[in-house]
Amino acid sequence: MTDALNVARDTSGDIPVDEARTASGQRIFTGQLFRVRDRHGWGFTEEAPTPPPDPVRRSVRVAQMLALAHRLQAAIDRGDFRDRADLARQLGVTRARVSQLLDLLMLAPDLQEQLLDLEAVDGVEPLSERALRALVKL
Repeated sequence: MTDALNVARDTSGDIPVDEARTASGQRIFTGQLFRVRDRHGWGFTEEAPTPPPDPVRRSVRVAQMLALAHRLQAAIDRGDFRDRADLARQLGVTRARVSQLLDLLMLAPDLQEQLLDLEAVDGVEPLSERALRALVKL
């Protein structure tokens, strides 16, 4: 099938590839090249590109807000704050925001547990607090 096998180079002369010729004279190039992006666009190299970094995982923001709501409610129950309005004044947020946070506690316990297990991967949140608030209203 192949009459000759020799080493050829690409047009820039940097990357060795194997060149073979078939009986009919067609050239076949073999080798391992990787397409990579450089400052001028796309190019080819023998070296494999570095693998992408491992995804960054963290707890979702909604889970953090739910944990905060549990701590705030516990502080009210202990008597650290008289009511939600006093809590809002002390924290420097609006009463509406405190109510939004504490309303998360009205979710069923199994849903709260699932929320605490959720992870955001590379900063992508699977669920927004606004969407969750709509569920609380139901």
